[in-house]
Amino acid sequence: MPLSQPIKKLPPNAKGHVRYRFVVDVGTDPATGKRKQLTRTLGTLKEAQAEYAGIAVRRHNGALVSRNKMTVNEWLDQWLAKKAEDLEETTISTYRVTLDRVRGRLGHIRLQELTEDDVEAWMLWALREGRVRATKAGSGLGVTSVEMSFTRLKEALNRAVSRRLVAVNVAQEVRIPRKVRKAERQAKAEVPPWSLAEVHAFVLTVRDHRLYAPLLLSLMGLRPAEVCGMRWVDLDLDTATLIVANTRTLMGNKTVVEKDTKSLAGERDLPLPAPVREALRRFKAAQAAEKRAAGQAYEDSGYVLVDELGMPLTVKQLREQAYKVMADNALRRVRLYDARASCFTYLANNGVSDHLLARWAGHTDVRTTKRWYVKPDVEDLRSAADVWSGLTGAPTPVVREM
Repeated sequence: MPLSQPIKKLPPNAKGHVRYRFVVDVGTDPATGKRKQLTRTLGTLKEAQAEYAGIAVRRHNGALVSRNKMTVNEWLDQWLAKKAEDLEETTISTYRVTLDRVRGRLGHIRLQELTEDDVEAWMLWALREGRVRATKAGSGLGVTSVEMSFTRLKEALNRAVSRRLVAVNVAQEVRIPRKVRKAERQAKAEVPPWSLAEVHAFVLTVRDHRLYAPLLLSLMGLRPAEVCGMRWVDLDLDTATLIVANTRTLMGNKTVVEKDTKSLAGERDLPLPAPVREALRRFKAAQAAEKRAAGQAYEDSGYVLVDELGMPLTVKQLREQAYKVMADNALRRVRLYDARASCFTYLANNGVSDHLLARWAGHTDVRTTKRWYVKPDVEDLRSAADVWSGLTGAPTPVVREM
């Protein structure tokens, strides 16, 4: 019976074995536009026919993958280079850091040979001993860090699937065990943002501080990078408004990167509360006096957050100033960024509408604001307790001070 094309019967080799070979088109190379072909050589006609049929089905379904020797590292390099065309420098830097955690153990593996078992083994290793700057042997990465690496790896592998470099995303179904997440939550107590009373204590403490006005901007819910990027031209003290349109942040905690806001929603106009406007007026007058005193040594940078010689301060320097105030005055230390949570929790508790809350925060979706920044504490819930009392029909007791 004659063989159906394109399977060819080859002459016996030196050992007298007969083999079967076929060549099939698998599309074009997206980089060169040239036709790509796949060659298979098998030991029996039945094997060749089955392989050819399988390739034909995969080609018809758009799932055919050509063999290649590309490693995971090589693909991640290509993927990051492409992502860099659309993402900010600081974002790409974060992507590289999160993927570097993966590269050391998975990067040398050929992309097409990477398995779900490989990815799961990396995850378990990372959770047990993956911390680079460990204070002791066997220190693992936190769940959030591993999750971030997973997110980037899955995204890169999804792109490899769409480019037909691999048939499936082997990381797609790998999950951090629920028991691990629960154990970390139990071992690591979350540091809550400042309560209303703690905010009041901080404000009283910094009232005479040189950076009182910038610190109030943080308590207004501005990100530290937005405070550092604020320029006097972005402020209109007469109309009591400010424009958030510029940020100054740090990449790798060393390199200053100036750019526009994190998103289109992040670029926003905000009203200046009276205490903040007055503090900014005094700060502007103080800077004018510092400029006169410094003379030629003064750097007229135009930023709001500057030192006595006009040099702009970084987010690291702003944090250090805030932490020093906390330490010197026995205030509970919280991240300066968490001033956003204190701000938006207070606004939400006091009836600010969802759409205004999201606008103030610089978010497109208020669910983001509520999920990450509205964190009521037990005192915030007192009014709910008073409402609940009506459920029982019992009158709310009146507490008289002695």
